[in-house]
Amino acid sequence: MTDALLILSGALALGLGLRSARSDAKKLDPRVLAARIDALLPQTQCGKCGYPGCQPYAEAIVRGEADINQCPPGGAAGIARLARLLHREIKPLSAAHGVEQPRAVALIEENLCIGCTLCIQACPVDAIVGAPKQMHTVVTSLCTGCALCLPPCPVDCIRMVPAGSNAYDADDARERFRQRNLRLERERREKAARLAAKTAAAGQAAEDPKKALIAAAIERARRQKEQVRPQNVADLSPGAQAAIAAIEARRAAAGVPPEET
Repeated sequence: MTDALLILSGALALGLGLRSARSDAKKLDPRVLAARIDALLPQTQCGKCGYPGCQPYAEAIVRGEADINQCPPGGAAGIARLARLLHREIKPLSAAHGVEQPRAVALIEENLCIGCTLCIQACPVDAIVGAPKQMHTVVTSLCTGCALCLPPCPVDCIRMVPAGSNAYDADDARERFRQRNLRLERERREKAARLAAKTAAAGQAAEDPKKALIAAAIERARRQKEQVRPQNVADLSPGAQAAIAAIEARRAAAGVPPEET
């Protein structure tokens, strides 16, 4: 009876301790807690957790939108680390998000590569180098094994191979992922600005002919008004021409437009 009471009291104390620790974790600034969670994630940036990178996954855990067992690359060890940090119970890896596997890296069959650059665009840490219509290659020391380069390859020249002793640096992968996202966002803004400028230029070009036609019509009317003078006066006597000039001068002074004869 005494042993049973001791076990029960111990379980209650453990439960209360976990509850208290969870409460303390919730009191942390969400950004600080997300950074601590992110520091424990493998930084593969594979998206298998259901989020576009380790940092978004960490933020989702803080918000309560994601559980701690959604990261296959981190596996059971990663779940245990997150459980200790957040004072939660350890649980098995979510089968809906994949299975834990030995770490692998991408390898491009270079003799089959057509240089389409699709794998370069897919790599979240810029671990693939190459140029359009030129052979591509994977920088093994930078590859996180996310396998995101496999689906877009049109000739299936990429395969995953055991990583062996090749190990990427998680902190470096995190920074490369951040820098890549900054570059993509900058390129997106620049493209949007170029498109807006092109659209504005096209609109201006369409508007300019109309303005030019109106301006030309106004100018023709002005010239015609200035050129309206008495006609067929070349053979008149100097006295008659002087009389006509005097009349036109008085009309002009009075603001009366000249009449065509």
